[in-house]
Amino acid sequence: MIHGRANRRALLHAALAVGSLIAIRPAAAQAAEFHRLALQISDDDPVKMRAVLDVAANVSRHYSGQGEDVEIAVVAFNGGLDMLLADRSPVKERLGNFLKSMPNVSFIACGNTLETLAAKEDKRPPLIDGVSVTQVGVAALMELAEKSWTIVRP
Repeated sequence: MIHGRANRRALLHAALAVGSLIAIRPAAAQAAEFHRLALQISDDDPVKMRAVLDVAANVSRHYSGQGEDVEIAVVAFNGGLDMLLADRSPVKERLGNFLKSMPNVSFIACGNTLETLAAKEDKRPPLIDGVSVTQVGVAALMELAEKSWTIVRP
């Protein structure tokens, strides 16, 4: 009788241990399957702008092909802001396609750089539809890094 209770208690502890592993495993797997990437563009160079879009597309396809989620933010400041300007972006058409077909990729313009351009040009240059603005592009990257985003400058 004593052995029976001990065996049942051991079985109960084993079942609880297995149950807790099963409960924890999906949460850990979900956390591991969600990826966050921030891409910096700060150069007025069409080659680098295309590289940023190539990296975003490749990373997005890679993780979606594995059934995993990825969120990608492209942060533009200094000369790289031209990438997001409606009146001069050398990658305007491709960027428009991204905004329509890749909801996991967002584009963020530096407000300080926009203000600098507005002062130089006597008007604020128009952004491509769908682009958001943050006050300080570098600070946005820092905050993303502090939230465990991977920051890459292609």
